[in-house]
Order: sequence, then C-alpha cells, then structure tokens
Amino acid sequence: MIKNCIASLLIAFSLILLNSNLLLSEQCITQEQLEAEVLKERKKWDINLDNYYGIEEVIYGLQMISALKNNQTWINDFGMTFVLIQPGTFIMGSPEGETGRYPIEIQHSVTITQAFYLQTTEVTQGQWKAVMGNNPSKFSGCGDGCPVEKVSWEDAHEFIEKLNQQENANRYSLPTEAQWEYAARAGSTSALANGDLVETLCGFDTNLNSMGWYCGNAESKTHPVAQKQANSWGLFDMHGNVWEWCQDWYGSYPNYSVTDPIGPSSGSNRVQRGGSWHVNARGARSALRDSDSPDTRYSTIGFRLLRTLDKRMER
Repeated sequence: MIKNCIASLLIAFSLILLNSNLLLSEQCITQEQLEAEVLKERKKWDINLDNYYGIEEVIYGLQMISALKNNQTWINDFGMTFVLIQPGTFIMGSPEGETGRYPIEIQHSVTITQAFYLQTTEVTQGQWKAVMGNNPSKFSGCGDGCPVEKVSWEDAHEFIEKLNQQENANRYSLPTEAQWEYAARAGSTSALANGDLVETLCGFDTNLNSMGWYCGNAESKTHPVAQKQANSWGLFDMHGNVWEWCQDWYGSYPNYSVTDPIGPSSGSNRVQRGGSWHVNARGARSALRDSDSPDTRYSTIGFRLLRTLDKRMER
C-alpha cells in the first residue's frame, strides 16, 4: 500500500513537471524531446517498457529533467544538441614532455570571457540532409547517425547560414580554435581528455580507444557519433572520427597570455582540430593542430557547431 501511494505521488508530480510549459521552456527542450530522452534511458537500463507508469520510469523522468536543468542543454529544431560551456582560463598547446608533441604547440594562457553552447557531437549526415537536402559523404552507407564528411569550410558556412536563417538570428558559427581546445580539454591538461597517450602510431591505446576513432580502431571508416566516452563536459568525438573545421585562419601561436583569440586576420588555410578515423594516435591529441584550404573536401573532414547565447538563455 505504501509503495503504491509513493508511486502515485511520484507519477502525479512527474506528470505536472512534464506538462509544465514553463519548466520545458527553461530547459530549451520540447516535451516530445524530453520524452524521447526518457525512453532512451529506460531502454539503456533495460527498464520494463510495458509498465509505462512504473516507479522506475517516473524516477528517470525526474532525473532527466534535473540533468537537463543542470547541464543547460539546448536542442534545436533539427535535433542538434548543444551543451553550455562556461567561460574560463586554460593553458592552450602542449607541454614539452607530452608524448607525440609538435613544436608548433606553444603553450600559452588563454581566457575565454563569454559562455557559449557547443554541439555535443559532430554534425551528422541526417542533420546535414535535413538542412541542405543532400549528402556529400563518402561513407553515406554508414547512416544518418554518422558524421557528415567531404564538406569544406565554405560548405560548413553555407550550412550555418541556412540554420541562422531558420532561426532568424545570427547565432550559429564554427568555434574558434581556442574555444575548440578549451572545450576538448574540459579542464584536463593531458594529451587526451581522459589521460596521456601510451601509443603514437596506430597501435592500441587504452585511453584513446575509450574516447575516439583513429587508425588503431576505426577500420578505415567513420562511425556513428556518440559511441565512445564523452569528456567531462558532455562532448563526444573530440578525439578522432572526423577532423573539425574551426573559424580561424591558421597561424603561429603567441608566447604570451591572450583573451578571446580569433586567429590571424588573413591566411591561406583554415584550422582543423581533433583528428579523424585516418590519423594515428598522435594526431588525435587535444593540442594537435592541422589546416587545409577552405575549399578542401576530404572524407576525413567534418565539423561541429557553436551557438551563442541569447538573453533568454542567460537568465
């Protein structure tokens, strides 16, 4: 009897929360999206799907609401999920003793003064098709959940322009190189977000295998996003799968502290970060830098989006 009463109370409370427009608007997520997240969690933990109002499901519903509130997650109309990245200061580049380091990775202090939303995954083929109506990817057979690739920096900006038109606001962009590394590190100071490398080529590396796809485990192809471990800020595939375009022109690092750097004012190549399914372990480190002409299209290159905050989000 007591258990039934508790279950009834929890059910009533959860239904009130789930149907509260105020609550849902504060989390920047629709009721349908929340219900989909709850269903995903129920399946993940093998909760009895026939018992729709079981106490476990209700508890999970409440936990999902709490998690979304704490993470301040944003989901747009195309199902792209973004997580809030708070401002802060970090050391960009790599220390001289880091395994696999390149000399261009000069360490310097960087301060990010504005919070921003970063997409939790690389833009997928399904998301690209929904916005652009085509699929340029070499690995199109991988499915809608795999990262879109064979997109140039210029192509990425066409995608961004359409998204901004969709929301009638200029809020989407590529992250700067500094924003990207700040988010990839997620407070870490090691070669990867979860520790150091023990391998620099294509051999098995325990830490990298946990977090990303590289030549040692990818079998020469892309893989669906969010299959590996996320970093502590909830971002997936920051190591490997596909390279990610950044906003900056490629240039040398300064050897002094900087605030909100945006890279050189001009150049010939745009920055790429994160490595891909094709790179060795050395190439998937948080500090690793690469670049290509902005019209380059390879099956190793994709991107993820940054979204700036609006006043409603800043409350």
